[in-house]
Amino acid sequence: MAVQKSKKTPSKIGMRRSHDSLSNPALAIEQTTGETHLRHHISPTGFYKGKKVIATKGE
Repeated sequence: MAVQKSKKTPSKIGMRRSHDSLSNPALAIEQTTGETHLRHHISPTGFYKGKKVIATKGE
């Protein structure tokens, strides 16, 4: 098992933790309906890039 030779300094710990912060998810607005959805995902009404790609239950 690997064991570190010496204690990590607060500076090194901070450098590692600087990349751990959360960012906002990338959102897209559907061209036809104006709904907001995650990028590269279909909208709740079944549209993707302005085209109807999946039938919803109401149809």
